Amino acid sequence: MVDYKKSKAPATTMTRDVREMEKKAGNIYQAVVIASKRSNQISMEIKEELNRKLEEFANYSDNLEEVFENREQIEISRFYERMPKPTLIALEEFDNDQIYVRKPE
Repeated sequence: MVDYKKSKAPATTMTRDVREMEKKAGNIYQAVVIASKRSNQISMEIKEELNRKLEEFANYSDNLEEVFENREQIEISRFYERMPKPTLIALEEFDNDQIYVRKPE
């Protein structure tokens, strides 16, 4: 599992050279598919990690009046909200040739 917390991906959208992406993948549509699939993988890994961390704070009582604000839980949620989006991480990996692609042909 890759440590996405240390990713150098930008937190905001940036312009990319489509011709460079096309050179790496063969055509632009293949490049988009590769980045999309990797983005989905990253998204699922981050979601599973976040759910594991938030599970520690789970309160299984049925009383709605007993909802407490937990500062640690809020900080964890804010940290994950500030992380670069999975699409940006995937595009950064694609630009840096860190994605391994296996073609069925």
